[in-house]
Amino acid sequence: MKSFLQSLLGTVVALAVFTVGAFIFLIAMGSAMAPKAPTVPNKAVLVLNLDRSLPDKPVEDDPMTALQKAMRGDMGGGSVPLPALIKALDRASEDAKISGLFITGNVRTGGAALLELRQALNRFKEKKPVLAYNQAWGKSDLYLCSGLGTLLVNPFGAVDVTAPSANLTFFAKAFEKYGIQVQVTKVGKYKSAVEPFITDKMSPENREQVRGYLEAIWDELKGGIAQGRGLVPDDIQRIADTKGALMADEAIAAMLVDRTAHYDEALDDLKKMAGKDADSKEFPQISIDAYTKLPPAPQKGKNRIAVVVAEGSIVDGEGGPGEIGGGRLSRELRAIRMDKNIKAVVMRVNSPGGSALASDLILREAQAIQAAGKPFVVSMGNVAASGGYWISTYAHRIYAEPVTITGSIGVFGMLPNARKLANNHGITFDSVQLAKIGLPSLTRPMTDDERSRIQSMVDHTYDMFLDKISDSRKKDRSAVHEIAQGRVWSGTKALELGLVDELGGLDQAIEHAAKLAKIEGDYRIDAPGAPMSMFERLMKALGESEKHRLVKAGIVETAQNELEEAVGQLRHLNDRNGIYALAPIGVSIK
Repeated sequence: MKSFLQSLLGTVVALAVFTVGAFIFLIAMGSAMAPKAPTVPNKAVLVLNLDRSLPDKPVEDDPMTALQKAMRGDMGGGSVPLPALIKALDRASEDAKISGLFITGNVRTGGAALLELRQALNRFKEKKPVLAYNQAWGKSDLYLCSGLGTLLVNPFGAVDVTAPSANLTFFAKAFEKYGIQVQVTKVGKYKSAVEPFITDKMSPENREQVRGYLEAIWDELKGGIAQGRGLVPDDIQRIADTKGALMADEAIAAMLVDRTAHYDEALDDLKKMAGKDADSKEFPQISIDAYTKLPPAPQKGKNRIAVVVAEGSIVDGEGGPGEIGGGRLSRELRAIRMDKNIKAVVMRVNSPGGSALASDLILREAQAIQAAGKPFVVSMGNVAASGGYWISTYAHRIYAEPVTITGSIGVFGMLPNARKLANNHGITFDSVQLAKIGLPSLTRPMTDDERSRIQSMVDHTYDMFLDKISDSRKKDRSAVHEIAQGRVWSGTKALELGLVDELGGLDQAIEHAAKLAKIEGDYRIDAPGAPMSMFERLMKALGESEKHRLVKAGIVETAQNELEEAVGQLRHLNDRNGIYALAPIGVSIK
């Protein structure tokens, strides 16, 4: 017995020593990973590499990715969100140490984010010089940079002016081949989110709506490029119709870029911008990612406006990276409502929707904020459709960009039946059921009675959706139904239809919220900033368990990634009632 107690005591002491040692190790690692405040050299060139997406909030790593980065010494932050980039550009335009801006790279984002970043770049251009260089220009990069200053292209490079196109992957025949039946109930002839799983091509209604929002995006791109380069939109359309992509010399002749240059020649121009001669080996510079980590300028306002970001698919529960958890966002809004120091709320919505139940949980908290006397304003990003529109509809004012994808007011239910697939592999199922209607199951097809019941639930949810919009937007219910039926609209068309109140971005939404709260000129903003440090992200990620898919390059890898992304959308379908307010998924716009 004595030996056992000694052994037990030794084990306890060893565990205590290990725990203390691990704690000390984590503290030491945290100190090593702690972000160091950057310094801005005098006459520094601010460098903006566009090889990024433009999320509305910092992107979080899953545990494995965060740990792998830490192990290989990657102490960098995550992707800098769009609001932080815009804030950095505005700050740099007033910073006496910044001599100018250098832009390079190819951006990956939606139209609304492009428009807001373009406006910030134009504000910078009014005060300081800008130089942009690319080995190959995409239409989105050209849209951002046209009109800013000198545009350079590699002599062997090209400029892409092809019109946007949409590609949708269909799985119905593959599912049929492997014995998977997708059982669907829906409302709205334009509600096309289920099409990839039940057919092999776009319906005429889906083709019509896709063409509509592609035209809105293309009109904005053509107009922006033409305005910046002293052309007219028809000039851009002519190039798209006859050539699509231009070689460097052709792009110069078409006045899309200014001249060709190798990278070292572009560096010589940057040296001049920084006040150095061409013989200098280097020039002062700072990346915009580092610049966002400067200590923030103190905000003087005593009142607070909370900016809440709802980005990703809406799911039931907590959600993971890239998702809006109905439970998690509801708690965040509830805490904001109870904070007496917060006088107004702006919710930035960038979501195709998802769970109808989770969407309504979020909407309920938004309404509670308004009932508490606090202005609630919505700023729509690239997409705020279906459930994304659901959570927005009761806002005191809704702002959208001309190219925001919104609407998609419709509902569907979807449940795969994998019984045949299992049977083909020797797996069988049996059950005992005490009523004619049971819970839907992956292991058997729905009965007619069950399908009818689920359809009635979907119809009821759609009716509730229409009622909410009719009430919130003060529109006749039949008129709402006419513009609903799952159809997607551009921000410009949504304004005409009365689904949004004004065209504008996040800044305009914040200003209006301050006006409603009567705190103009005396407020500060609580909003997402630069990403967390590696240590902070690692510690946060260790508590998460969601899978994060890496972006891959190359033709084969790109095709594989698109396929995985399309199938992966099914992961977000976790509504406990199986009913979704979700815009078309898996549409790749190029």
